[in-house]
Amino acid sequence: MGDTAHRYLVFDTAGGFCGIAWNDVGITRFQLPTRSAEATERLLRRRVPGAEPGVPTPEVAEAVAAVKRYFAGEEIDFSGVRLDLGDQDAFFERIYAAARRVRWGQTTTYGTLAKELGAGPEAARDVGQAMAKNPVALIIPCHRVLAAGGKVGGFSAPGGAEAKRRMLELEGVRVEPPRPAQGALGF
Repeated sequence: MGDTAHRYLVFDTAGGFCGIAWNDVGITRFQLPTRSAEATERLLRRRVPGAEPGVPTPEVAEAVAAVKRYFAGEEIDFSGVRLDLGDQDAFFERIYAAARRVRWGQTTTYGTLAKELGAGPEAARDVGQAMAKNPVALIIPCHRVLAAGGKVGGFSAPGGAEAKRRMLELEGVRVEPPRPAQGALGF
């Protein structure tokens, strides 16, 4: 058995401070940008208890460089990044694999992804849950999976739906901002 100890690194990007954790199998966690290195480290350590700061392997260093280029606006394909998501529900694994095929500048919906996996529309909720629990947001591009009708839907990253909208805009995807609640009629 290899070294399953977790190492992590917090690094700065044009979008804020990101964090990445890995073991000898692959990347286990990715933390989307926050405003401070401390906040990112705190979120990452909460999700990977016992992880120690470490020097990235060449493969992890390559992923870090790709993330920096992504937040600088460069088109990046993360589908080749080696992950270790541990013991996942088999359906979640299939959902994540399908989500990884959604390319830069493209979007899909929870329902479409469910249908693609041969599941009925009721599985859209499972797709939503898998996206909410995605341990490596961006690398598995859950920000490209939208609610029905192209609505942004929820996003469990710091900044919520606004962070999702910003990432999509970085990729040239325009998403409608939520309409303000109906106010008084202007007669």
